[in-house]
Amino acid sequence: MDSRLKVFLDTSVLFSAVHSETEGARLILKLGEAGIISLWIGTWVLQEMQNVLDRKSPKSIGGFALLLDRAQIQVGEKPEMQILRQAQSMLDYLPDAQVLAEALIIKADYMVSFDREHLLVGNPQLSPLPFPVGTAGDFLVWYKERLTKEK
Repeated sequence: MDSRLKVFLDTSVLFSAVHSETEGARLILKLGEAGIISLWIGTWVLQEMQNVLDRKSPKSIGGFALLLDRAQIQVGEKPEMQILRQAQSMLDYLPDAQVLAEALIIKADYMVSFDREHLLVGNPQLSPLPFPVGTAGDFLVWYKERLTKEK
């Protein structure tokens, strides 16, 4: 059994990682590449990322595929309707509820997102989540604190 932390990445984090080699999103991918953490996305996130790259940055598709491979990013199962309903009870916006359901189905330890409108505004409906949601920088601080406590 894999004891590494499961970190779920949403589309905004993947897009950031593709376009910046020095920001926190890319550092998280490097942690995955080193095998220190286990990185996950869902089928919805993968399709959404493909659509975004097709629209905004078609020349980046090859680099994105390489990043997925190097960072050992795994794609989780499609969530069942019950999990999707649970996510929809926390988020009114269906696309983000689908992403949240994907994080729930893989039993993430942390969800990384840059979606300030729906996921990072202190939404009290997200309080029952079994994992924190934060930006790449938030995750890196959280991860460092965990490492410090383990020593």
